[in-house]
Amino acid sequence: MRKSIALAGLIAAAIFLTCYSSCNNKKSSSGTAGADDSLKKVIERGSYLANHVAVCMDCHSKRDTSLYSMPIIAGTEGGGAGFAFGKAEGIPGEVTAPNITPFALKDWTDEEIIKTLTGGINKKGDTLFPIMPYPHYSGLAKEDVLAIVAYIRTLKPLESTVPARKFFIPAAMFGPLPANDIAQNKIPDPSDKVKYGEYMINAAACMDCHTPMGPQGPDFSKAYSGGFVFDVPMFKVASSNITPDSATGIGTWTEEMFVSKFKNNSSAEVVNRKPGRENTYMPWSMYGKMKEEDLKAIYAYLRTIKPISNKVEKYPK
Repeated sequence: MRKSIALAGLIAAAIFLTCYSSCNNKKSSSGTAGADDSLKKVIERGSYLANHVAVCMDCHSKRDTSLYSMPIIAGTEGGGAGFAFGKAEGIPGEVTAPNITPFALKDWTDEEIIKTLTGGINKKGDTLFPIMPYPHYSGLAKEDVLAIVAYIRTLKPLESTVPARKFFIPAAMFGPLPANDIAQNKIPDPSDKVKYGEYMINAAACMDCHTPMGPQGPDFSKAYSGGFVFDVPMFKVASSNITPDSATGIGTWTEEMFVSKFKNNSSAEVVNRKPGRENTYMPWSMYGKMKEEDLKAIYAYLRTIKPISNKVEKYPK
């Protein structure tokens, strides 16, 4: 019964997404074939979001720390992180991203997964630390959230567990949970590049890494100005200033330069090299496969935000 309800919801979302994409596919000759085709499109959308925009697989898989941008180790997708996130990511404790394959989520309803993704409360009722970017995912349209859930359900079940989280402060101090009525959220018309770019950059949670840390946590008055330092045993690197400041940000970058940066840094030649201590936390291998029109929209949005002068030393001593 639970599965049939979930499938009905996903098919409804599939039909919505198909129509949102202009209903161009006319090859289905029956209701069943049409529903199957629509569900396939939903899963494809979920795969795209989970791997190249919201990059769920980035944190919930094992990564090869010896290669540039630490690409995912094939076969570990969704099975849980290979190392704990902690001080280097601004966490007051240690958190290891859990297994999100069907092996771990077999007893979870879609509603429980959605509540975790967008509300920051898991099946046990625990408040998640916002390194899991649920404050951003709460802004996703419901059909995009359902698409991610549909895709996660298709992952290969991996029988793995991760260590329990450890915090030095009460969960109540993590900050207010987001208002969580995702049914009200809409995907902006892609023809409005700035508005659509704002939606996509929120889905990608770019702000989280590209905002400097202050005494009380991220300094959102300097959002996107970079300088967040990841100090891990393998290397030490600071995030870039991506505001339109001409001297220290990307103010002089053209749209072509912006898109090319992603495409070049996600190429097999670049990703498969061993950079040693001059590595990066930026998952180029994932973001670099984002659709060109989506990257252009993000660029358009970034051109509208406040320029902030903040010279970042990429590899601080």
